[in-house]
Amino acid sequence: MRVSVVGSGYVGTTLAACLADAGHDVTAVDIDPDVVAAINDGHAAIHEPGLDELLAEHAGDRLRATTAYDGVPDADLTFLAVGTPSNSDGSIDLAGLSAAAETVGKAIARASDGATGGTGENDRHLVVIKSTITPGGVATIRDAVRRGAGPVADRVEVATNPEFLREGTAVADFKQPDKVVFGTEATWALDRLEALYEPLLETTDAPVVRTDPETAVTIKYANNAFLASKVSLANDLGNVCKAFGIDAYEVMDAVGLDDRIGARFLRSGVGWGGSCFPKDVDALRAAAREQGYEPAMLDAAVAVNDGQPERMLELLDSHVDVAGDRVAVLGLAFKPGTDDTRNSRAIPVIEGLLERDAAVVGYDPVATETMRERFPDIEYAESAGEAIEGAVGALVVTDWDEFAALDGEFDAMAEPVVIDGRRIVERREGITYEGLTW
Repeated sequence: MRVSVVGSGYVGTTLAACLADAGHDVTAVDIDPDVVAAINDGHAAIHEPGLDELLAEHAGDRLRATTAYDGVPDADLTFLAVGTPSNSDGSIDLAGLSAAAETVGKAIARASDGATGGTGENDRHLVVIKSTITPGGVATIRDAVRRGAGPVADRVEVATNPEFLREGTAVADFKQPDKVVFGTEATWALDRLEALYEPLLETTDAPVVRTDPETAVTIKYANNAFLASKVSLANDLGNVCKAFGIDAYEVMDAVGLDDRIGARFLRSGVGWGGSCFPKDVDALRAAAREQGYEPAMLDAAVAVNDGQPERMLELLDSHVDVAGDRVAVLGLAFKPGTDDTRNSRAIPVIEGLLERDAAVVGYDPVATETMRERFPDIEYAESAGEAIEGAVGALVVTDWDEFAALDGEFDAMAEPVVIDGRRIVERREGITYEGLTW
């Protein structure tokens, strides 16, 4: 099938590459010529395992990138994968997505030359919202598309197909999804979506959820809100265990054996970050308040999460006064496998250390340059060993595998105080070790 993907950020690039790998003819559209050039050269502007390999294989063949919308009308489907950043109140900003949606509509109208005839399936255009938006936002984007399409608006259907990609495993998540969700009330649009995903669904037993557009996007929000709340509950229980001197991981390993609960997302630590959980939970809270409902459980999940970095710093304070001394922050990305530092727990940790007048040195295998944009004045090390050498404290914020291999490097610290926010460093004699929940 012929597919256009408007927006070449994290979701759009992964979607375009994976659809090309599934055998479709894909055109990626983005307003940034540097991003377009990178895709056509066969590499991504983001760090995502497996993505560069797909781009290198398919760029120039089944995958092309452009800044123009000219090819949109010829596509069987056009995906909207434009970012929806957060407003100050947690709600999402639809301006960029709305503008792209209207431009897509205008491109369809231009190609139709204002004609109003033609009612066959081949004369219809399907626009699919891949961006994360609230239920109320669906009508806004649908209106934008149809406003742009003008006289041919009745031949354009707007559907939703939310993504459930995790940074660091996005390619694998696309190819082996837990579920696929289609949101449309038009039979022909559903048929087209199922035809698009047929190569994927033939290789997986993932269930397909067929529903209306608003329910589909709500599933995405509910999914992330549940997972975020599960992590916060695990952290809250972990904090209780810490107060009693009990190993929270031993407790939660047993809890996870209950098939009503499951073991995933029960690893307590410094909390969740990234581009999805914080943004989606905040957007759902804001949307609920617009409807007159106070989401107490989601508020509590956010409050617990926001408090975890400060708990890390308080544990450090209980062992050493860091004013004027070197302190290492190990891990700057919000999770291993990505260079994304959005809402990373390292940010409040670094801010707290700077408030304590510490000399902060950060290290991350791939996210140093991204974090340098936010904290240009702190020191950045080339290795974990270099970061902790001479430090009075080391705070492990991201669970990169290489941090688990640290051992003798801790002997080079001025004060071997290790605050482990991810339960990855091996406790041993010769270091003062504090886990957040152990």
